[in-house]
Amino acid sequence: MAHDEQDGPADRPTGSTRAGPPRRPPGSPGSPGSPGQRTAALFRTAPPGPFRTGFWRSPIRGPWLTSVFGLVLLAGITIEFLTGLFSYAAYNPRLGPVNDQTPGKGILGFYLFTWPTHPYWLYRLNQGVHVTLGVVLVPVLLAKLWSVVPKLFTWPPTRTPAQAIERVSLLLLVGGALFEFATGILNIQLHYIFPGSFYTLHFYGAWVFIAAFAAHVALRLGIMWRALRAIRLITVLRTDTARTEPEPPDSSGLVTSTPSRPTMSRRGALALTGAGALVLMAVTAGQSIGGASRRTALLAPHGRNPGRGPSGFPVNKTAAQVGVTAADIGPAWRLRVHGPAGTRTFTRAELLAMPQHQAALPIACVEGWSADDQQWSGLRLADLAALAGMPHAASVEVQSVQRGGAFSTVLLAANQIRNPLSLLALHVNGADLSADHGFPARVIVPACPGVNNTKWVSDLTFRK
Repeated sequence: MAHDEQDGPADRPTGSTRAGPPRRPPGSPGSPGSPGQRTAALFRTAPPGPFRTGFWRSPIRGPWLTSVFGLVLLAGITIEFLTGLFSYAAYNPRLGPVNDQTPGKGILGFYLFTWPTHPYWLYRLNQGVHVTLGVVLVPVLLAKLWSVVPKLFTWPPTRTPAQAIERVSLLLLVGGALFEFATGILNIQLHYIFPGSFYTLHFYGAWVFIAAFAAHVALRLGIMWRALRAIRLITVLRTDTARTEPEPPDSSGLVTSTPSRPTMSRRGALALTGAGALVLMAVTAGQSIGGASRRTALLAPHGRNPGRGPSGFPVNKTAAQVGVTAADIGPAWRLRVHGPAGTRTFTRAELLAMPQHQAALPIACVEGWSADDQQWSGLRLADLAALAGMPHAASVEVQSVQRGGAFSTVLLAANQIRNPLSLLALHVNGADLSADHGFPARVIVPACPGVNNTKWVSDLTFRK
């Protein structure tokens, strides 16, 4: 009868000339007791806790659930990246360093273009989508990270150079995602704590993240597609917690070999994530939509009730916050208009005596909040360009009397000057501008970021 056991030393024929491997003295290189082998053995043995394969035991974790969250993020992050690029382009950074908050862009600025002024609500829509969607995606991002967390604790961390590259790309992907979401959310809540300019860090961080994201999608798209096809969504929605079972084992390493009893079904995980996203939308979107929905915007950095009266709409920075004093905007204030023929100076009374024009325009800020259309009145920038002797000016430098904060000087492009809705506003909603809204004069331009609608204007320099 055959046996599966191997012959031992006692079964060897007498006189056999077989010899075992030569013995090495203990502690010699390559011997079982050498420091090198002891280090290798320790490296092969996973440390206690999350690095052990039996630590992660959720029966719902697997390629299908990960792929569902991944598909949502694929669509959402693509929109986030594009609206982010458009938001940066809206500042017209190609006009010069005055508008450029990210110097040294190099090839990363290849896509920049002159931001249009039509439709007038374009920037409000773009930034509202960018900020609101970014907040809404937070539960999905956290759910996706939960679904793949065993991969982050793989032991040993790397075995081959190819695996090392994959781990570095995973670090850039996860780290980049957390960095972009964290900086963006802190900025819209006006609690930005990172060193350096938000625009610079967020811009370059976005490119690092999207490069890792694109590489990850290229490597995983086929796997994601196969996983989504393996289980029908309707089947998941019909399966309760009691009947939830792990997915079949596969090479992903996400399916546990020692599942615990399910405490939540896959449909429950989807419902919990979706509910979190909807709640965040409900308490965020109102700051961009405006109107009555503003009352629901619990996360609105400027509050849900902007005030009453003609100037009852949000402001980004008050006059006091940027060092504007009563003397700066009092009777001694003058507007200086610079052109090839020299400088012309106007009092506010002289400006009011000129032909006035009206425009119904919103204000939208990079932080995501926006005001509804307000009725502005004042002088067209095109008419002021003509007064300066430059009816076809290529740009205008707008300077404020403010002493603190960014964007005290901005450049506006030719299409922004020529648009008949672009005004040096003196009134809003039939009343004088308030001090916090830019009295005695401010710029208002359609589809323009709020910070480029300069308040407390002192100088307009038209350029070829």
